[in-house]
Amino acid sequence: MTAKVSVIGLGSMGLGMAQSLLRKGFSVTGADLNAEALKKLEAAGGSGFSSAAEAAREAEIVVVVVVNAAQAEAVLFGEKGAAAAMKKGGVVICSPTMSPDDARRLAAKAQAMGLYYLDAPISGGAGRAASGELTVMASGTAEAFAAARPALDAMAAKVYELGDAAGIGAAFKMVNQLLAGVHIAAACEAITFAAKLGLDLATVYKVISASAGNSWMFENRVPHILEGDYSPRSAIDIFTKDMGIVSDMGRKENFPLPVAATALQLFLMTAAAGMGRDDDASVARMIAKMTGIGLPGERS
Repeated sequence: MTAKVSVIGLGSMGLGMAQSLLRKGFSVTGADLNAEALKKLEAAGGSGFSSAAEAAREAEIVVVVVVNAAQAEAVLFGEKGAAAAMKKGGVVICSPTMSPDDARRLAAKAQAMGLYYLDAPISGGAGRAASGELTVMASGTAEAFAAARPALDAMAAKVYELGDAAGIGAAFKMVNQLLAGVHIAAACEAITFAAKLGLDLATVYKVISASAGNSWMFENRVPHILEGDYSPRSAIDIFTKDMGIVSDMGRKENFPLPVAATALQLFLMTAAAGMGRDDDASVARMIAKMTGIGLPGERS
């Protein structure tokens, strides 16, 4: 590959995506404020920059992997933004979780600057980002898909083409996040309930993982609780944001979301207890502290 791809945002997802692109032979630049992230990119064979504009200069494809719509707008269209620096006729692959309205607004700004825009939320976690096996829920014009396809194929195992306009991919991602947030909250409630009942938690995990009550989130997050390790793979603050977007969308559509609303309150309670930047399995710690029960690695 000779195409220049710039990845803006080199957190656990963005860095893995950049590494996957490098393995496929792309020329990859990246931007992040974290100097350690830039060093990791450079060690993998890419070039790191502190500003989005420097990283995106003459790039044909810019992949945005920041936290939210506000950050995406800033790195694309703000001072030293990527959009003005990248090659005209290039494509922005925008992956942050955001509302459909925000996705449509950013797409219009990109199109006004002569760029294609692909609304392309991602799922799969840091491990699949690093192995090039993400799921991408994408929507945009046929031209945007064509321009983005080589990079998508390098980063993802599954690319769902969900529609010809920005906002559709974002809506699909919010349905996913509703379920993800509810399942994390339910998994944390279940494992702390098991602790209250005096059950061996490792055995609970083994049994439930092979039973009808299992979920991907139970299977993925409960080991963090069993290990007493709440270093953030995905932080509580991410789900206060995402479930907040779900809540706002429900209110706009006059659609009740009672289960999602309860999960949002659990995430907010955990953040208010000082664990916002910790792993999202910290909902279990909050419940444990509130009810006075002990978890591995935690004082009762």
